[in-house]
This record gives sequence, structure tokens and C-alpha cells, in this order.
Amino acid sequence: MDVNVMEEIERIERLIGKLSNTQKILLSTDGSVTRILDVLRGTVTIRTLKQEFIPCNQEIADKLNISMGDPVNYRVVVIGNREPLIHAVSYIPLSRLDDGFREDLIRADVPIGRILKKHNIESRREIEVLDIENPNPQLREIFGTDSPMLTRTYNIIHEGEVLIRIKETFPFEWFREEF
Repeated sequence: MDVNVMEEIERIERLIGKLSNTQKILLSTDGSVTRILDVLRGTVTIRTLKQEFIPCNQEIADKLNISMGDPVNYRVVVIGNREPLIHAVSYIPLSRLDDGFREDLIRADVPIGRILKKHNIESRREIEVLDIENPNPQLREIFGTDSPMLTRTYNIIHEGEVLIRIKETFPFEWFREEF
């Protein structure tokens, strides 16, 4: 179920400081982040850091409403162009994918939003968590900063089921400029 995005943004601002309008848009959108980044920074691409089919643990199974051990596509990517803009981790139950979607996903460096559009998949996004985290070593290396990280976790719902669970992360110091 969707969180109250405005309340969560206000909570984050009390903890870390004022967010720019761009940061608020990236945290609260129920549309494609890839398209927003294309508009803000020029056409973006993704670089896949890891992609594998894994049996899901109980926590992920509960979030996806599947059985523990069911196979999921686990994918870690960085979205950007000349610089990394957003780090994203996704879990996709293989049983909910048709062959064409699965093939495009395996190609790795295609953003999920573009795959959904290509396959005319009608879906909606439900934001579950907006938060702040300290950067782990991998995020420090990717972004080259110790800045606190803004995160959002959401589900892409298709035909009443979670098709994709995504966590997106970017540094608080990114997207500070106002347009």
C-alpha cells in the first residue's frame, strides 16, 4: 500500500534538511524515473552491476506474494550518462514474466521502464518506503561520496500482482539544483 508521500518527504526534511523540487519528484513519482532523468540530464543508460536468477528468501517472497525459494531475477544497476545518477536493485518473479519480457530483461542494459513500455504492460507503481540511509561501501564507490542516501522502495503492480519490486538510491547532494 502506498505511503503518504508528502508526510514522508516532510519527515525526511526534518531529519536531513530541505529537499529540492527535483529530489521530491524523484522520490514521489509514480511514473518512470528513467524518463524523468532523460528530461533532466539527457538520455540515460543503465550499467548492470549484477543480474542473476536466485531463489528468493522469505522477506522477498512475502513482499512479492510468492513462495520462499521461487526463482526471481535479481538485478543491480546504475542509471546515468556521464555520471552515476541512481542505483537501483530489483526483484522480479520469473513466473510472472512472458518470454519476450524475460529476454529483454536478460539483455541487462535496458531500463525496466522501457521494457514495460515496449511490451505495452499496463501497470501502476505503489511506493512503500521513502527513507534516508548511510552509504554502504559499494554506494560510496559508485557515487564517490559519503553523503547520506535518499531511497525509495516501490512495487510495480500488473494485473493485481507485484510484477517488480525496486529500491532506488541516490545521494542527498545529487539533484540539489532547482530548475
